[in-house]
Amino acid sequence: MAMLLDLREMRGSEDRVEQTFDLGTLPTESGDDYTVAAPVRLSLRRLKDGVKYRLVGSVTATLRQQCCRCLEGFDVATDLPVDLMYLPHSENSGEGESELSDEDLSTAFYREEQIDLELMVREQFQLSLPMKPLCRDDCGGLCPSCGINRNRESCSCDTSWRDPRLAALETLL
Repeated sequence: MAMLLDLREMRGSEDRVEQTFDLGTLPTESGDDYTVAAPVRLSLRRLKDGVKYRLVGSVTATLRQQCCRCLEGFDVATDLPVDLMYLPHSENSGEGESELSDEDLSTAFYREEQIDLELMVREQFQLSLPMKPLCRDDCGGLCPSCGINRNRESCSCDTSWRDPRLAALETLL
């Protein structure tokens, strides 16, 4: 079920959009690096200027990610600011090469007088994700020898690294 914002319902040049979407409403895709762990709450001001619409406000949710060191899941509460300009899809030229400006990065397009809120929320989540998610800054990760989670247990494995190209020289010492 798509989460669509019908622009024809807007009366005047400004109104508020307050919506909460349950977990089942926003399914995750196979390529996502997160799952939605709590309902998504949108709190937006919708501004109209001719055929241009601007959404300003926030997206609040809890995302579950996987730590890149220990592979454990952890929850991150997010409160993401939103400031996007929406233009009709007919104005999307997108032809040829051109340099992107900051304004281009905050511009999106709508079709049939509807804004796809699900797409907007997914984009905001993807932009907020860290490149290397960590459950905590001092995460010990997994032992490369025995594979235990060093956050919970300790091991006596020798994890010092020795250059195999210098093994012959070590016998001389």
